Parts: sequence; C-alpha cells; structure tokens
Amino acid sequence: MPPLILIAAGILGGAVLVRFVAREARRVNRELDEAREAKLGEREGIPTLRRDPQSGAFRPE
Repeated sequence: MPPLILIAAGILGGAVLVRFVAREARRVNRELDEAREAKLGEREGIPTLRRDPQSGAFRPE
C-alpha cells in the first residue's frame, strides 16, 4: 500500500479517536455536574451542628 494512504488512514483514525474521547469526557462531566447538583439539594434538609459550650458535645440547631 502506498505510504500516503497509510498516513491518511492514521490521521483519520486519530481524528475519530480524539472525537470519541472528547464526547466521552463531556458525558462524564455532565453526569458529575448532575450528581453535584443533586447533593446540593439534599443538604438543605440536614440540620447544622453547633457545639454546646457546657458539655462540649455537638448538637443540631
């Protein structure tokens, strides 16, 4: 096979690989962002803890 065809096939394969990796990275980042947003919503219902000055124990507000 002529070297030019092999080089062109290598470049084309590399471009396809880069496109696949970029798409996969965007998908993973989207899932991570959705998970972070879901955790922020869950935090609203959790009471904060304050230290009791007399006993030194942490108690919900």
